[in-house]
Amino acid sequence: MTMPHEPVLVTGGAGFVGSNLADALLSDGRAVIVFDNLSRPGVSTNLDWLRSRHPERLTAVIGDLRDADAVAQAVGMAGAVIHLAAQTAVTTSLIDPVADFEVNARGTLNLLEAVRQSGRPMPFLFASTNKVYGALSDLDMDAANGRHLPRDPEVRLRGIDETRPLDFCTPYGCSKGVADQYVLDYARSFGVPAAVLRMSCIYGPRQFGTEDQGWVAHFLIRILSGEDITIFGDGRQVRDILHVADAVAAYRMVLDRIEDLSGRAFNLGGGVGNAVSLMDVIDTIREISNQQPAIRFADWRPGDQPWFVADTSAIEKATDWKPRIGWQDGLRDLAAWLRENRVFPAGRAEPQRRPA
Repeated sequence: MTMPHEPVLVTGGAGFVGSNLADALLSDGRAVIVFDNLSRPGVSTNLDWLRSRHPERLTAVIGDLRDADAVAQAVGMAGAVIHLAAQTAVTTSLIDPVADFEVNARGTLNLLEAVRQSGRPMPFLFASTNKVYGALSDLDMDAANGRHLPRDPEVRLRGIDETRPLDFCTPYGCSKGVADQYVLDYARSFGVPAAVLRMSCIYGPRQFGTEDQGWVAHFLIRILSGEDITIFGDGRQVRDILHVADAVAAYRMVLDRIEDLSGRAFNLGGGVGNAVSLMDVIDTIREISNQQPAIRFADWRPGDQPWFVADTSAIEKATDWKPRIGWQDGLRDLAAWLRENRVFPAGRAEPQRRPA
């Protein structure tokens, strides 16, 4: 399989998870090829950060997944692929489902074909999403202690595991789901050593969250900036949030064991121990920031799950991975990074603190 001296191609490597993962690999002496079209706000800053820290082992390729020739050239330089680049917002997919498909589905197929055509057994990890399980509308839900919770005590105790039937919902869920299944099938049909990680809500440093994607960082940025927050739904939605350092560790462990884990899909999230409601997160940010933001509520958005908590026992058993950073400590870590790097909403100067 891939040798330590062979570069790892990280698509979306200037993005939030990608830049953290690239930095970890580079810090351990691995060569990394970052492939990114730099279309998301803030990612050029991440790429500059990587270049400043690792000028010798980093290769940056500014390219687009929809360009099959550019993808093939990047794959030709690599010994492994970690595919993180994507159109990441449900809202954007509803506005332009064709572009969403071209990036997420066609772009992934371009990568897989480049790996297959290379004729080399190149490890391939794909960042999928918990949205492949749909809205979980079949679960009977209760509301208790400010949270939506499943009535089934087994589901509540363990979360959703990988045996849950897939139920693609929204164009984003469809495009990521198609890519998810193509990756698994290329492992079966063509012997590509590939695995899928279905991610829950990842947060942490180098995340420039927006209202449409990266909600934990978005809430922090808004509150630290003295801005109000809009919650779509009732704020009792529950998610299992995972610090990016733990996500990076999971990717690296699966990559190291890809010969044994090829063809498998794993849930990757904070699990039951890091399951929080949106209002839980806001209340903790209030404490961290000593700010009292105004909260507005709006209608639920398509495909939003009242509750999602990943059962991560499969990846834990396969790799000995566990989340190490509790969600409250993780929020403090992200808040410190945002303050240090003066990350505020576009066009705004650092605000005056609002009294509690």
